[in-house]
Amino acid sequence: MWNRGPLGRLLVVGAGVLAARAALRAVRRAASPGSLDRTNFRGRTVSLAGGPAVAAGASLAAALGAANPTVAAAALVAGGGAGAVGLYDDVAGSRPDQRAVKGFAGHLAALRAGRVTSGVVKIVGVGVAGLGAAALLAVDPARRRPRHLVGRGADLLLGAGVIAGTANLVNLLDLRPGRAAKASLLVAAPLTRGAHGGPAAGIAGAVVGILPDDLDERVMLGDCGANALGALLGVAIADRCGPIGRAGALAVLAALTATSERVSFTQVIGRTPGLRELDALGRRTP
Repeated sequence: MWNRGPLGRLLVVGAGVLAARAALRAVRRAASPGSLDRTNFRGRTVSLAGGPAVAAGASLAAALGAANPTVAAAALVAGGGAGAVGLYDDVAGSRPDQRAVKGFAGHLAALRAGRVTSGVVKIVGVGVAGLGAAALLAVDPARRRPRHLVGRGADLLLGAGVIAGTANLVNLLDLRPGRAAKASLLVAAPLTRGAHGGPAAGIAGAVVGILPDDLDERVMLGDCGANALGALLGVAIADRCGPIGRAGALAVLAALTATSERVSFTQVIGRTPGLRELDALGRRTP
């Protein structure tokens, strides 16, 4: 695993760029014509190929940059698992009976009514992926673990919550071209520092590899890409935090998620100088 020093991090970033670009070409070749086409917010036809490409590229590069095989496995479980159920929701969620259900609360309301939506499958799948990745981080030999069983259990659940919560939050931002990718890059950049920074470098590289196509509306991340990036960022955060840090991160994630049920992030960004310009930077003009 390449995780030592600036040169090592730069190599991991490069590996992420190459992996995402190679995966994008592979997805485009493998997909049947039109099967991944969707209509975006401007009515343009955009391919969902960006999602599997960035999920695969970021997962592989994050694993490559991990400090040891345990953290690498956690990255693969989180990115691969969250990406897979996100792709299922991208495909199955496009059906008319599924598209009517919106938001976390809407999917839970449908479940209470006896309907298992693709969104519910995604929610459960992301949670399971987060728990699996957190369990791997919990046995990382390089990590200091709480001494008592209750403390270890709490630490495990906090880690799973951070991974699943970050996956959900990045997905909530994926409403405009490049927005979720830019947010992921901004979060990943400071996480590349220190002994735990290799996975974040891989994530950043994969985002850089896919961002031009995302901004130009040739591809979109969809739930597959956004969930995978978020889950991988959650691993990068949880890996470098103890229980207190994980609890703080989870509190922020919970507050932002709750806010999203009442406030439109798109409207907030549009009204806020600085955020508005950053959101539009590099995006294709109408």
